[in-house]
Amino acid sequence: MCGITGWIDFTQSIENRKEIVEGMTETLKKRGPDDGNVWCSTHALLGHRRLAVIDLIGGKQPMTKMHQNKSFVMVYNGELYNTEELRQQLLKRGYIFTTQSDTEVLLASFIEWKEQCVDYLNGIFAFAVWDEQEEAFYAFRDRLGVKPFFFSLSEGSFLFGSEIKAILAHPSVKPQIDRQGLAALLSIGPSRVPGNGVLKGIEELEPGSALKFSKDGLKKWRYWNVKSEKHEHSFEETVEHVRFLVTDSIKRQLVSDVPLCTFLSGGLDSSIITAIAANTYNGEGQILHTYSIDYEGNEQFFEKNDFQTSQDRYWIDKMCDKFNTKHTDIIISQQQLIDFLEEAMMIRDLPGMVDIDSSLLVACQVIKEGFTVALSGECADEVFGGYPWFHKDYTLFPWIRSIDEREGFLRKEWQSRLQLKEFMKHAFEEAIKDSPKLEGEDPKAAKQRELFYLNMRYFMQTLLERKDRMSMGGSLEVRVPFADHRIVEYVWNIPWEMKNVGNMEKGLLRKATEGLLPEEVLYRKKNPYPKTYHPLYTEGVKEVLKGLTQRKESILHELFEKEQLDQLIQTGGASFKVPWFGQLMAGPQLLAYLIQIDRWFENYNIELINQ
Repeated sequence: MCGITGWIDFTQSIENRKEIVEGMTETLKKRGPDDGNVWCSTHALLGHRRLAVIDLIGGKQPMTKMHQNKSFVMVYNGELYNTEELRQQLLKRGYIFTTQSDTEVLLASFIEWKEQCVDYLNGIFAFAVWDEQEEAFYAFRDRLGVKPFFFSLSEGSFLFGSEIKAILAHPSVKPQIDRQGLAALLSIGPSRVPGNGVLKGIEELEPGSALKFSKDGLKKWRYWNVKSEKHEHSFEETVEHVRFLVTDSIKRQLVSDVPLCTFLSGGLDSSIITAIAANTYNGEGQILHTYSIDYEGNEQFFEKNDFQTSQDRYWIDKMCDKFNTKHTDIIISQQQLIDFLEEAMMIRDLPGMVDIDSSLLVACQVIKEGFTVALSGECADEVFGGYPWFHKDYTLFPWIRSIDEREGFLRKEWQSRLQLKEFMKHAFEEAIKDSPKLEGEDPKAAKQRELFYLNMRYFMQTLLERKDRMSMGGSLEVRVPFADHRIVEYVWNIPWEMKNVGNMEKGLLRKATEGLLPEEVLYRKKNPYPKTYHPLYTEGVKEVLKGLTQRKESILHELFEKEQLDQLIQTGGASFKVPWFGQLMAGPQLLAYLIQIDRWFENYNIELINQ
């Protein structure tokens, strides 16, 4: 994986402003520690930081390719999993390749098929191409939004970057947040409205979308979405096809010129990936390395609840024994969780999932000591229906049950200004209105389809953003096989009764992988990502937050009721009765979120615009 950034400007010559884009590119060094370059022309400057994974010598960027006396330049962040199939097609069309990299194949694909090139791609990507003769800039983002792409357009100047920090490094951009951005942060955060970067003037190219910027202006379009069609396969055929798609996706993503490992929690999703990867490695005489995450002293303070019924150790051992993996337990201390909260926020450029982020960041840094690529189980729950809310009726975002408490936590003047409930209601309605409908579908099934769409547009994006930023913050490439668009497209139309076969979450996925995993693992009840239960963590974030609130200039005093803020600190977050977000952000995690909000405003010098 890599980091990309750049500046396109038709109002002036910018080729002598290279140092600005060099500075923008440098902000992405953690995404690409192996190399960095900037390409210059009159109206376009493109920057790239590289994490070398395929063709370590030949994949340098920005990459230029000539075709029929025309010049094309590309910067690319991602990985193609059908590189060789594309290469063979393009060779037949007369293209010549001088490297083994997927970068050159991708650039040739754009030259050949222009805007339609994305229809041929299987992979995760955000890439941009400058057509020198046409003087036009093109950008594309993968179908599920695994790889990020932010941009800003002001007075004919177009800036873009893999992360918001790259855009903020341009001298023309001021870090500001207006009423809409603040309402988003406090009503649906740490999620974001698709297409919106929270800060004023910062936009996001949405998943499955593309853009063109030229002297005629900016044009955006969506090139992909799921399509609602009647599912024609029998249950047996469906099981077989799901098994093929999942297996094929995982095997495709094992291709790498650098060491590769897997995350292993002992849950269904990571176990499926590990089993297929280990069997492949064992067949080649290799041993797969696996990693898990836990917290110092957690076994002593673990509290069983409706979401997390047990710890993971027993099932991890089962998998390691069965598949002969070389396993490493990453045990994270409470102080590390606290110490990395600020860095995790800086890497995300926004307040995030607090210690769920910081723990992953620590883990990725540890894994990077021995590996460059890891496979992870994200997206299976959103695609196959693995969360509790798939089994219940819902209104608004089912993973945010705290909107009344969120609004009541604000100072009265901000309650009236922000109208958090109204903002959330509008965001929800906008999210589901373009959910593809199936004519004649009964109302219950149609509503369930809307819920899957909502999860894909919001909850999945939040988790993918977390995985991308924290892994890239550790200079580690993480691949997510369940985000293969072929899996998503096929499973989208499978009726809920099949997905939920056996009345168990992800019943279809379990059925499709019977015989692959030990029975105990295959039918284990889902656990969420592990969190800490240690009182030292609660005490630690209490002390940090208490120190921050002693500063009269803290943004927390501007936004929140003092009495409630004090009570929240005194009770370790227990006075806020429901989780702030999802299943894990409760109690001390809310204190950590407030720490990140304070540090975000302070470190980024955010200007609050009272509009």
